[in-house]
Amino acid sequence: QVQLVESGGGLVQAGGSLRLSCAASGRAFGTYAMGWFRQAPGKDREFVAGINQRGGTTYPANSIKGRFTISRDSAKNTVYLQMNSLKSEDTAVYYCAARLGDSVRSSSSAYNYWGQGTRVTVSS
Repeated sequence: QVQLVESGGGLVQAGGSLRLSCAASGRAFGTYAMGWFRQAPGKDREFVAGINQRGGTTYPANSIKGRFTISRDSAKNTVYLQMNSLKSEDTAVYYCAARLGDSVRSSSSAYNYWGQGTRVTVSS
């Protein structure tokens, strides 16, 4: 089992940047593929980025790609989401998730463990 704690959310102006962190504890961090999701009010949870055990990354084919970057630091058991050129539509609660195995999945149902979420608000 793994426990996930997100941090780094907050209020930022449109065009600004934030870096979210997800600290993992418990079972070996390296055995998990990691993902970031977000959920805006009244909307479904949305896949934002994923990273496999070997550092390979996956992004959805939409406006997120090119603005967001996921990375992982195995020495710190931490996954990061660097968000640049933020837009008002990026406002949401951002969740970190872990799934046992090497492959990234864009479906939230594929992930076994979730953090509590960190809120990002982008003002226009």
